[in-house]
Amino acid sequence: MPLVHTAIVLLVAAVLAVPLAKRMGFGSPLGYLAAGLAIGPSGLGLIVDVEAIAHVSELGVVMLLFLIGLELRPQRLWVMRKAVFGLGGAQMLLTATALGGGALALGAPLHTSVAVGAGLALSSTAIVLPLLAERDLLSTHAGRNAFSILLFQDLAVIPLVALLPLLGDGGGATPTNSTDAWIAVAKGASAILVVLVGGRWLVRPVFRLVDSAKTPEIFTATALLIVLGTAALVEAAGLSMSLGAFMAGVLLSDSEYRHEVKADIEPFEGLLLGLFFVSVGVSADVAGLKAAPVTMLLLTLGLIAVKAAVVLGLARMVGNTPRGGIRMAAVLAQGGEFGFVLFAQATAGGVMTQGNANTAMLVVTLSMIATPFLFAAAERWIVPRLAGKPVRPFDAITPSAQEDNPPVIICGFGRVGQIVGRVLRLRGIPYTALEKSADQVDFVRRFGNKVFYGDPTRPELLRAAGAETAKILVVALTDMTESLTVVDMAQRVFPHLAIAARARNRRHAHLLMDRGVRIIVRETFHSSLHLTEQVLTAMGMNAEEARHTIETFHTHDQRTLVAQHAVHHDEQQLIQSAHDAARELQSLFEADRPERQKA
Repeated sequence: MPLVHTAIVLLVAAVLAVPLAKRMGFGSPLGYLAAGLAIGPSGLGLIVDVEAIAHVSELGVVMLLFLIGLELRPQRLWVMRKAVFGLGGAQMLLTATALGGGALALGAPLHTSVAVGAGLALSSTAIVLPLLAERDLLSTHAGRNAFSILLFQDLAVIPLVALLPLLGDGGGATPTNSTDAWIAVAKGASAILVVLVGGRWLVRPVFRLVDSAKTPEIFTATALLIVLGTAALVEAAGLSMSLGAFMAGVLLSDSEYRHEVKADIEPFEGLLLGLFFVSVGVSADVAGLKAAPVTMLLLTLGLIAVKAAVVLGLARMVGNTPRGGIRMAAVLAQGGEFGFVLFAQATAGGVMTQGNANTAMLVVTLSMIATPFLFAAAERWIVPRLAGKPVRPFDAITPSAQEDNPPVIICGFGRVGQIVGRVLRLRGIPYTALEKSADQVDFVRRFGNKVFYGDPTRPELLRAAGAETAKILVVALTDMTESLTVVDMAQRVFPHLAIAARARNRRHAHLLMDRGVRIIVRETFHSSLHLTEQVLTAMGMNAEEARHTIETFHTHDQRTLVAQHAVHHDEQQLIQSAHDAARELQSLFEADRPERQKA
C-alpha cells in the first residue's frame, strides 16, 4: 500500500475511534488500540505491513520519554527520591520475583524466568500517564506515586537492557560471550558519557545560536534534532532509543529553553504516541489468541492480578487512601512497551525462545488493551463506593507540587517582571517567568533568577508553563501589541486566570480595560510621581505639602483614566476630556490652596 494511503487509513481510523472511545469514558489510548485492531491483519486487513508501522511508532515512546525527562529536574528527583527508589524499587523487585517464580513454576528455565519476570514487571508509561492526565489525577498523592513507580521502571530499563546478554545460554556464557557482553556494557556507558558531556556544554550555545536567527521553525527543528540525534546515538551503542531521549530531556530540564522546547515537541509526541498504540493493536497476535484462547486469557488475568495486588499493597503501605490504592492498582496492572524491547533483546541473546517471547508479548498486548476498560470500571463502580480521607487545602501542597504547579506566571522578565519576581521569591511564592529574549534570559540567570526562554503569546507554551493550574498571569511585556495578544489568548484558552498587566501608557491601559483587565499599573506612573515629589521638596516645598500635591494628582488622574475609558476610541472627545480634566485639576488646586494656607 502506498505511504499516503497508509497515512489516510491511520488518520481515518484514529479520527473515528478516539472520539468514540472518549465519549464512552475509556480514554484515547483504548481508541487508538481499537483502531489498530480494526485496520490490522486480524481485522479489516487494511494494513498488513506491521513492521513498518512499528518502526515509526517507536518515535512516540521516544518523544514521551523525552518529555518525561524534561520534567525531571535533578532537584525534583532528589525530592522524590524516596518514592522513586523506595516505592518504585519495591514494586519492581516484588513483581519481578512473583512473575518470574510463576514462569518457573510453569516449566520455564531459570534464565528465561528471570527475563520474563523483569519484562512483565514493567508497566506502560504511554498508557498510564494519559489515563491519569485525562482525569486530572497526576497531581494527587496516588498520581505522584504512580509516576514515581513508572519513573523507576524507565530508569531500570537501562541496566536491564545492558545486562540481559549475560543471561544468554542459560547463564553459562563462554568467555567470548562474556567478553562481548562487557564490551556492550562499556559501549553503552561511553555513549551515556558522551551525551552527558556533550549536552552539558553544547545544548545551550546551540539554542542561543538558533534563537539569534529568529526563525521559529528552525528552533523546532533543532529541538527534534537533539531528541532524535541523542536517541540514535544511544541506540548505536546498543541501548534503547527511549533511554537516549530520556537523557536529552533531563539535560534540558534545567535549561531556560525547557518550556519552549516542550511546547514545540508536544504536538509531535501526541500524534506519534497515538501511532504507537495503533501499532500495538495492528500487531496483536490474534492468531495466537485463537490457538489457545483460554491459556492466553488466564495468563493475562494472572499478570493483572499479581501486579494489581503488589501495587495495591505498596500503595496502602505508603499512606494512600483506598481510592488512591485502587486507582494505582488499576492503572499499573498491565505490561509495558519496554517489555517488547526486553523480550526482543532476550530472544536475540538466546535467553528466551521465540515462542516464549511471542507468548509474553501477546500477554502484554492483551493487558494493555484491558487497562483502559479496567481503569474506567474502577473509576465508575469501585472508587465512588470507597470513602476517601478528607484533604485540607494545604495537605495537597508539597514543595515539589508548588514548583511544578506555580500559582503565578510572569510573562516578560525585564524591569517590571524582575521586581515582581523578586518580591514573590522573598515571600516564598513560586512562579514561572517567561522571556522571549535569549540574551535577557542569559543575563538574569547569572544573578540566580529562574527564568525560561519562550514566546508567551503561544498558548502551548503557557500550558507547558502550568497555566492550567496557575492562579495569576502577570503580563509585564514591553511591547503593547504582544501584551494585548497574551491577554486575549489567556482569556480565551485559560479563562480561570486572573490577569495583572503592565500598561505602557494611558492608551494601553484603556485597551486592557476594554478586555476586562482589572489589575493595571502604568509602568512609569508611580515612579514619575515619586520623582516629582522629590523635585517639589527640592524646590523648597515642605514635605507634607508635596505629599498632598502628589496624592491629589494621583487620585484625580486615576478617576480621569476611568472616565476617559468611555470615549477613548473617539480622539476628539478624548482630547476634550483631557482639557476638561486639566481645568478641573487646576481648579481643585486653586480651591484647596487657601484652605491649606488657613490651616
